Amino acid sequence: MANVVAFGLQWGDEGKGKVIDLLSEFADIIVRYQGGANAGHTIVVGEQKVVLHLIPSGILHSGKLCVIGNGVVVDPSVLVSEMEELKKLGYIGDDRRLKLSAFAHLIMPYHKKLDLYRESAATGRKIGTTGRGIGPAYEDKASRLGIRVIDLLDKKLFAEKVRENLKIKNFLIKRYYKAEALRAREVIKEYDGYRKVLKKYVADTPYLIQEGVRKKKNILFEGAQGTYLDIDHGTYPYATSSNTIAGNAACGAGVPPTAIDRILGICKAYTTRVGEGPFPTELTGAEGELIRQKGGEFGATTGRPRRCGWFDAVIVKRAVALNGLSGLAVMKLDVLDEFETLEICVQYKLGRKLSTQPPVSLKGWETCEPVYERVPGWKTSTKGITRFEDLPLNARKYMQRLEELAGVPIDIISTGAERTDTIILRNPFASKG
Repeated sequence: MANVVAFGLQWGDEGKGKVIDLLSEFADIIVRYQGGANAGHTIVVGEQKVVLHLIPSGILHSGKLCVIGNGVVVDPSVLVSEMEELKKLGYIGDDRRLKLSAFAHLIMPYHKKLDLYRESAATGRKIGTTGRGIGPAYEDKASRLGIRVIDLLDKKLFAEKVRENLKIKNFLIKRYYKAEALRAREVIKEYDGYRKVLKKYVADTPYLIQEGVRKKKNILFEGAQGTYLDIDHGTYPYATSSNTIAGNAACGAGVPPTAIDRILGICKAYTTRVGEGPFPTELTGAEGELIRQKGGEFGATTGRPRRCGWFDAVIVKRAVALNGLSGLAVMKLDVLDEFETLEICVQYKLGRKLSTQPPVSLKGWETCEPVYERVPGWKTSTKGITRFEDLPLNARKYMQRLEELAGVPIDIISTGAERTDTIILRNPFASKG
């Protein structure tokens, strides 16, 4: 038995979907513990590409229990649409395989509107939000104005909460943003439809997961976004609205920290970021465009082109320490196949000072310069390689150098989009520690 947290070490989009899909084969229960429909996990199965936003990637494996945890903010319109699409593809044959936490908070139509209005009205820095209502939903959760899944099941209580909240939200929408107010009756009617679909999936998920721990089930905790989008530890304010780091797996799922045995951090063999915010190793020329095109670096949720750059060992090393990693999964090694030379950021230069730690202030993030170590590329295909010893010598050396700089062993290397395009050096479910 082992319980494993798998999550991102960079600015999201690290390839978590593939790793979680891969590890789901060994898990009994897969739990999504934070974030919302602003996260997109892309999985390629044969000729089929599946993009998931809320449902854990383990749903693509038969016989697995998939849980949307209490730490997630749930947009029921997205969830219902996702369920319908998966059923068409033949992936949810048994409704008992999917559970939705009664304690998760709902994203409401006013959250999405306020998210978009706020971003479009910003006169200074724009955050680059996806406009999915994530931030406003977490705001309401923190200010105790949120509406939970369990509230949706009580028709009268739900209607009361919607009407009460719309008094405040419509004041903002009409008076400040000069937009059309939402009608309570229409919102209530829309969510009545979601209640009918979702009620059979609602459960006391912390108890359910705790029972899994007691019965020594293998549990996989699935994170969204990445470490540097964490509301506390990321490049604030260019961050998401939840804690994305491994420590939140316990809180967002409802288990004690002692239930977690291994922590797997996922990063790309280079670095990407979508949206606004500092990005020290960003490449704005031909090299960055080559990575973007070779890696298909376009947002799974928004379709926005991702910003691309060299591997940043400074942020990864800090993320390793912050999350207490057991191992690394390095994704998309094959994207670097065409480069004659590669660069790895090993320090930041801020003024006259060099540091192996990220800056504390936003100004420091925006003005620091990467200090690079140049290494030779391999100029040959690594796509589909499944054994480490079959990698080109310089690709092996590159992996070994990343491992040295991160200070933690590499468990998994991805050499392509397919499930089978993977080198597994150590299975996180094989042992504790």
